[in-house]
Amino acid sequence: MTSERADGNQGLPRAIEVRDLVYRYRREDAQAVLNGIHLDISPRDYLLIAGRSGSGKSTLCRTFNGLIPHFYGGVLGGEVRVAGHPVCQTAVADLFGQVAMVFQNPDAQLFCRTVEQEIVFGLESLGLARPAIEDRLGTALAQTGIDHLRLRDPQTLSGGQKHLVLIAALMALRPQILVLDEPFANLDPANVRHIRSLLRRLHAEGVGIVVCEHRLSRAAPDATRMVVVHQGRVVADGVPSAVLASPEAQWGLEPPLALRLARAMACPPGRFSLADWRRRAPRMDLLDRLEPGPPMVAVDRQTPPVLTVEALSSRQDGRMCLEDIAFNLHAGECIAIVGANGAGKTTLLRHLVGLQRPTGGSIRIRGRDTRKTPVATLAREVGLAFQNPDNQFFKFSVEAELCVGPQALGVLDRPWIDELMEIFQLAPLREKTPFHLSGGEKKRVAFAAALASRPAILALDEPTAGQDFRFRAHLRRLLTRLQKSGQAIILVTHDLTFAERTAGRWLVMAGGRLLADDRPARIMADAHLMRRAGLEPTDRFFLSQAWQAGHEKA
Repeated sequence: MTSERADGNQGLPRAIEVRDLVYRYRREDAQAVLNGIHLDISPRDYLLIAGRSGSGKSTLCRTFNGLIPHFYGGVLGGEVRVAGHPVCQTAVADLFGQVAMVFQNPDAQLFCRTVEQEIVFGLESLGLARPAIEDRLGTALAQTGIDHLRLRDPQTLSGGQKHLVLIAALMALRPQILVLDEPFANLDPANVRHIRSLLRRLHAEGVGIVVCEHRLSRAAPDATRMVVVHQGRVVADGVPSAVLASPEAQWGLEPPLALRLARAMACPPGRFSLADWRRRAPRMDLLDRLEPGPPMVAVDRQTPPVLTVEALSSRQDGRMCLEDIAFNLHAGECIAIVGANGAGKTTLLRHLVGLQRPTGGSIRIRGRDTRKTPVATLAREVGLAFQNPDNQFFKFSVEAELCVGPQALGVLDRPWIDELMEIFQLAPLREKTPFHLSGGEKKRVAFAAALASRPAILALDEPTAGQDFRFRAHLRRLLTRLQKSGQAIILVTHDLTFAERTAGRWLVMAGGRLLADDRPARIMADAHLMRRAGLEPTDRFFLSQAWQAGHEKA
């Protein structure tokens, strides 16, 4: 275990104290999810909790505000204290003002009719006077940049916008500790920058910050302390640079690209910044090894496309949410639909599977007009994994979940189900209920279920959210294999690094319109287009441009 501690908190009050924590979700679970956790967290900490999917990070955070054991039940051993109060003997409501948590799945916390009501609800529960409520409401809306969403129904917002609403609602409570589980997973680059800046400011004002995050390049530079949870245990605790200097491969971590480059070139690691590398301009062969580009898969464009979208428009609640969208998709092709939060990416995806119907234009899947085709028939052609997997689960075991779609369509293939179990590492979870899995495990079940009927088109909405880097690499290899077998793939993602590695073609959306349809490198080279779309180039592209500039000078 890394011994160099970063807290410097000797003599400071401990907001959260964890002693010998052991936890099982159910009495019959053979293996504890948490096993012997010992941890102190103070308001001085900006703590990054990292680890593989299913390592116990989210479970640990649920003990900080009493959701475990009061809501989730299970068997808890050891002790967790918040502001000196044992959580086992303290009502969740009494911990409300001490520790506030933004869940990985925002839909689990949203239940009011408007964004304003979501923020006001928590403030009213604290018994605040109306002037104080109005003051905190206005401040929270302004700090998170969502005042324009004030009267919107949260259920009509994008996943990233929902996360911003929750952050605003919990910030307004002014807790001693703010806990965020995968806060950047569904946010566009501008909002990631904005929330990172906001969290740094809150931390400077004395609020303890705890962030669970897989993509360390977004979280490690801001953290003052980093804890790694592996198989239910704390295996490292220290300053991020010291922890990331450890042999992290065994823990399922992916250090920021700048740190990986430093190692590869035997240079001092610095502060995870790419600025120095712009001057050094690392070799392209090294970049290609550390950050590979999309696979080369031959696509026969002489054959009819499996998907044709022509002049697609759609109006919802009196506003135009899609306008004049047109593109084709061929067998064996992988495309990524990218854009800022609220650009219309998920709305477009829902139209492709018939969950929403266009008001203008057409969508044809293998020649069938989706307006004239039953949703059940479209389900055979398009396998969709939603951004929030809970929205598509029906059964109480992973195996039954994979079988339910093919059974309903009359195409159940047991050997294929078994193969999907192995591909997505679900065999150990076969009999578990999908609803009790970690966020990353739920995603894997949703991916497998989307493929279970062998659809012509596989559509994945934010497929890498909540996934560790090993699984992202595994998923990339799987998608390449599917492409080579003729599978057409659509990715909707804010993870441009994954999109750059996986999809040879990007569709850029903004305001419900299609701004561009081109190769990733050409899109990222268009600075005006990237600004319009609210996007930022990947680290790999940033450094490849520096290399090319240096090479041209030489």
